[in-house]
Amino acid sequence: MLEKYNLNIDIGGITLANPVMTASGTFGYAEEFENLIDLNKLGGIIVKGLSLKPSMGNPPPRIAETPCGMLNAIGLENVGFDVFVKEKLPFLKKLNSPVFVNIYGKTIEEYAKLALKIQDTQGISGIEVNISCPNVKAGGVVFGTDPLIAYQVVLAVRKNTSLPLIVKLSPNVTDITKIAVSVVDAGADCLSLINTITGMAIDIKTRKSKIANITGGLSGPAIRPVALRMVWQTAQAVSVPIIGVGGIMNAEHALEFIIAGASAVQIGTANFVNPCCTMEIIDGIKQYMADNNINAISELVGTIQT
Repeated sequence: MLEKYNLNIDIGGITLANPVMTASGTFGYAEEFENLIDLNKLGGIIVKGLSLKPSMGNPPPRIAETPCGMLNAIGLENVGFDVFVKEKLPFLKKLNSPVFVNIYGKTIEEYAKLALKIQDTQGISGIEVNISCPNVKAGGVVFGTDPLIAYQVVLAVRKNTSLPLIVKLSPNVTDITKIAVSVVDAGADCLSLINTITGMAIDIKTRKSKIANITGGLSGPAIRPVALRMVWQTAQAVSVPIIGVGGIMNAEHALEFIIAGASAVQIGTANFVNPCCTMEIIDGIKQYMADNNINAISELVGTIQT
């Protein structure tokens, strides 16, 4: 009976079967979850962030639990794009769910080169650009905290690909709407927000940070109110689809983001707590639609009463 409800949603020109996606860095390359959930039921899969060359990431310890969340400083460890294409993409090509590749670079040129490689690779539905990385040519300024630099990196990617382009925004800014407008002007088809919030935790016995990098990215339920507020603000400032990310643990949380203005959501830290949560969230959204006589999920997007 619940199958009659339309969960289809358009993200940058791609129609997702439902609005539930996986967040980069929390779902590996999908094969890790093959025996836990039906990967073909996901609205979209965003793989672990990729760079041009393999990266070992940061030294351990790299993860620390915090109240209602976790800190991580993995350092964007990954196999590199060429190994991804050879060893990971063949499995992903077998799936029905659209596959999006999250990319990052240390320079604008690295982002551009990655985009060009992806453009020539079969089996990739779209690109998510992680701009929460330091620009080594600009003295370590994070791409996503400066509207002009954010514009430049997205424009460079846009020039090298015709694939749908999602830009993932950093919350570590004074006004996220300025960054949002800038990257949309540069050619972003869709925005995902938020990335992790910079934080730290100290072991009082050793008087050292609990993670070797000293600071890390805070994720999980603790950041959900911040993410929700930023999604709502951004939805007022741009007209492209928004994907809500940050502390979504169940269907109710996902629906909050959709009502605030998100067309879809990404599930991240919750995958570590409950590997089946994405399936439960999809079912929960369907049940909410049935209970509230909503025929299509698109009818619910941005319906917050203010």
